[in-house]
This record gives sequence, structure tokens and C-alpha cells, in this order.
Amino acid sequence: MKEFKVTYFFDEEHYIRRFIHTESQEEAEKRIQSERDQYISFTDSRGIYHELNTKDVRVIQVAEYHRVDK
Repeated sequence: MKEFKVTYFFDEEHYIRRFIHTESQEEAEKRIQSERDQYISFTDSRGIYHELNTKDVRVIQVAEYHRVDK
């Protein structure tokens, strides 16, 4: 299973980021597309719970993430 970083941009300065796990970039894109114009909820890596209305997002980026342990 691969990890993908999903970033939701509201404008040039404000964004929320989440990580999803799926088998491929194509599956990650399909998942993001299926969530279009609806509310989603998730807890970020800091333990903060988010509810996000995806219709308020201007740009969404999806990229495979290669986590580096420090």
C-alpha cells in the first residue's frame, strides 16, 4: 500500500493537508474525485480533527509521499 499526500488549497496562503493510503495514484485520484462537493472528515498527523467541505476548495493536489523517518 502506498501513501499519498493530499493538499486542499483555499487560497495562496491557506491549506489543509491529509494523507491517504491506497494501491496507486489512479485510485487516490478516484477517491478524491468521489469526495468532490461534499463534506469529508479526517484526523491529521497532529491528532486534530477536521471537517472539510470540498466545494470550498480552489485547488487539490495529490502526490505520492515517501515518508522519511528521522
